[in-house]
Amino acid sequence: MDEFTLMPTISTFFIVLSAILVAIGWRLAVQRKLEQHQKVMFYAAVAAVIFFIIYASRTIFVGNTTWGGPDSLKPYYLVFLFFHITLATVAAVFGITTLTLGYKKKFAKHRKLGRITSVIWFITAITGVAVYTLLYVMYPGGHTKPFIDALFGW
Repeated sequence: MDEFTLMPTISTFFIVLSAILVAIGWRLAVQRKLEQHQKVMFYAAVAAVIFFIIYASRTIFVGNTTWGGPDSLKPYYLVFLFFHITLATVAAVFGITTLTLGYKKKFAKHRKLGRITSVIWFITAITGVAVYTLLYVMYPGGHTKPFIDALFGW
């Protein structure tokens, strides 16, 4: 593994860890083990923040990896990438809101939004792993570029 795949691998690990912790936390909430639920969800948020710090740092200092696969698949990949980015943004906003509601003890709203947030978070993690797999496992070799260049294929 070279220095260009190390950071994406680590950041992907943390988003998967966050999703696993959210699943465990959801299960604990259903079982009404609410103190354990709160702790696990806190660590899920920490894992998500670590992911974001690594991702943002790499984007700013190194750039993003461009599509390395066949040109015929690039339009499909870009649509999938835009879907993932949009979903990740929504998940982050929902996640912060859900955590805030929980810490403010607005449990009815927290419970209602938490169900939606968790599902969005799971889909975001799965699509994130798919993006990682496409860029670093199936079609490696895209060069790093600044974010806007990689996103629009310039």
